[in-house]
Amino acid sequence: TRGGVGSDSIRNMPDVKEKVPLKDPGDAECGSCKPETSAPTRDGRSGPEDHPACLIDSVEDVCKPSNKTGTNHDFHVEAEVSPPSSLEGKVKETMHNTFWDHLKDQLSATPPDFSCALELLKEIKETLLSLLLPRQSRLRSEIEEALDTALLKQKAEHGALNVPLLSKYVLDVMTLLCAPVRDEAVQNLENITDPVQLLRGIFQVLGLMKMDMVNYTIQSLQPHLQEHSIQHERATFQELLNKQPSLLDHTTKWLTRAAADLTTPLLACPDASDSTTVACSSPNEAANSPEPLSPTMVLSQGFLNLLLWEPENEEFPETLLMDRTRLQELESQLRRLTILASVLLVASSFSGSVLFGSPQFLDKLKRITKDLMEEFDSRPEEAMQTVSEQVSQEIHQSLKNMGLAALSSDNTASLIGQLQSIAKKENCVRSVIDQRIHLFLKCCLVLGVQRSLLDLPGGLTVIEAELAELGQKFVSLTHHNQKVFGPYYTEILKTLSLPAQALEAEVESL
Repeated sequence: TRGGVGSDSIRNMPDVKEKVPLKDPGDAECGSCKPETSAPTRDGRSGPEDHPACLIDSVEDVCKPSNKTGTNHDFHVEAEVSPPSSLEGKVKETMHNTFWDHLKDQLSATPPDFSCALELLKEIKETLLSLLLPRQSRLRSEIEEALDTALLKQKAEHGALNVPLLSKYVLDVMTLLCAPVRDEAVQNLENITDPVQLLRGIFQVLGLMKMDMVNYTIQSLQPHLQEHSIQHERATFQELLNKQPSLLDHTTKWLTRAAADLTTPLLACPDASDSTTVACSSPNEAANSPEPLSPTMVLSQGFLNLLLWEPENEEFPETLLMDRTRLQELESQLRRLTILASVLLVASSFSGSVLFGSPQFLDKLKRITKDLMEEFDSRPEEAMQTVSEQVSQEIHQSLKNMGLAALSSDNTASLIGQLQSIAKKENCVRSVIDQRIHLFLKCCLVLGVQRSLLDLPGGLTVIEAELAELGQKFVSLTHHNQKVFGPYYTEILKTLSLPAQALEAEVESL
């Protein structure tokens, strides 16, 4: 029912893609464009009634493809963006420019043609109304009155449609409704005098505001989404289990192996003696512990074992099949962090404390190593040869720039050799770092990410930010899995003579 030239082409404007810190984007009720009501509750208990109904529907549609939406605290919606150099990007840009040029021609005509402007104002009105919270009834009535379609059409027919004045009113409303992060963008629009450019800018910022509201709604509804996800996954799995009683066989083997790993001493790298000096015990300390294994210990060990799972092993736990792709991504991220930390640990021994204490120098070494990570997966030896050459060159040049003694030829050869040997899985530095990262992840499961970051083993402090991201993803995945499948794990652990009743309490307290 939308007429006018190009109205469909602007329905999805703007082509933007931003991820921003979300605050309350719709916290204003106004009479004379002044806030009168408080923001939505920030106590974590806001419900669907606190959000626009149309946005709740949109969130539900977004969440249907992924039953992990409620557990992913970083989940957000972004507008799709076509690269400007792509064919699709060029076509969109051409269509948009054509529309705005047409609008300019209409407004510049004598007498002005307001047909496209009326369609734009109608779109703007609908967007503003979609951003309102249910309680903002007075502001809704004001917008309905100020941007009344019939009244605006009547004014246009008499040549009395004041587009700049209406645009100014829209900016006032946007100032009230936008999240703080959009304040500057809205203020910048106030400096635009050309009516066409102003309308175009309004559409762009309104697009960002709509995305802010959707993401704010997702965050606010996350507890509800999480609970729904847990109940839905458990019910679906139970239906399958009723039809296939052997569905938990691999899960039972997985937990049995985890319990066995905790009671069997593991051989460690000779240089890894200090790899267990953190706030929680290492996996093989349980062998010498008089205390019985707890369900939490077994589950933690089991989740850690999944990060070492051989791809050809088809006996993957049934309760984690839906998480297998995410676990593989975490395993890949862990492997890359192991290589990164290993390179930095070796480099530090040749750089000296003054040079290695420079954030700029450290960031450059990180960048050199990270840029070659994808190549490492397919050609580890070649990748590490390139890394070793670039890192040694960077150390040599940086030492000279700081007036320090440059690396000797023997030290350079030793540095390159040690870096190249990191390509081998059995490399001792790599083994130590790998053990320490796994131990960090185990501590994250037991103590939480923030507490685990307070006492990082040696060699990991240089990748603290990267470890925090990895740990949060791992903890989020495992905790959600425990919430869903805790009852099944309880029954399995009972057969292993573990105090399974403790697991129920622990799962409920997560």
